[in-house]
Amino acid sequence: MTLTTFCEAMGIATVPVGVYDAPDSAPFAPVIPLKQCIFDHYQDFQSGATVVLNQTSKGCPGCGHWMLGKGRFPNKEVMIAFLTDKEGLRESAQLTEAWLDAHPTHAPQNGNIFIGPVRDELSEYLWTITFFVNPDQLSFLIYAAHYYAHPDDPDPVLASFGSGCGLMHSMFPDLSRPQAIIGATDIAMRQHLPPDILAFTVTVPMLTRFLSLDDGHSFLDKSFLERLIAARAQ
Repeated sequence: MTLTTFCEAMGIATVPVGVYDAPDSAPFAPVIPLKQCIFDHYQDFQSGATVVLNQTSKGCPGCGHWMLGKGRFPNKEVMIAFLTDKEGLRESAQLTEAWLDAHPTHAPQNGNIFIGPVRDELSEYLWTITFFVNPDQLSFLIYAAHYYAHPDDPDPVLASFGSGCGLMHSMFPDLSRPQAIIGATDIAMRQHLPPDILAFTVTVPMLTRFLSLDDGHSFLDKSFLERLIAARAQ
């Protein structure tokens, strides 16, 4: 199964978006600079454009922190005060600091982060893949993520607290693990998405599992999925 046929089976018409750590922008063309928030570019992604982030990019300080490992706040204390006191995201500065310490960021190895439509020929640089989905499609993807999972495995689907961009990469404990995060739950960025759209971000090993679902046994060929699709078509 290809990514295209997988999306068709799930009824997903939006463009899946990859996060890449790559040295050269040419293969990603058309490439555009970051505006402010990554999710400002939702429609750009749907039109085939890729956003580039690097050490010279402007935009949201949180994006610089989570996607580039670059501190754009003057210091850690200012970031903690902003998240705790200005935005009220944690009960105390101590909790905010503990949360930040528990989720280290990762600077790009190749100098650039590219976020845009998935390109098979650039898979060596791929970190994660994000699907933009409605609640029904989110349900399908959660089923898909659990299909191969054993109860003793790490949870295949996480619902983490974090920024929209952080949930596309930094909140994964281990990118080599088949795992997914329910994303776009950051109220600071939801204004850029349609109200019925959430994100579902997966690691490359989880995507490999997704593309193995056409085994003739999975829920893709069973009545639960068929009945829900038929009900929505009425």
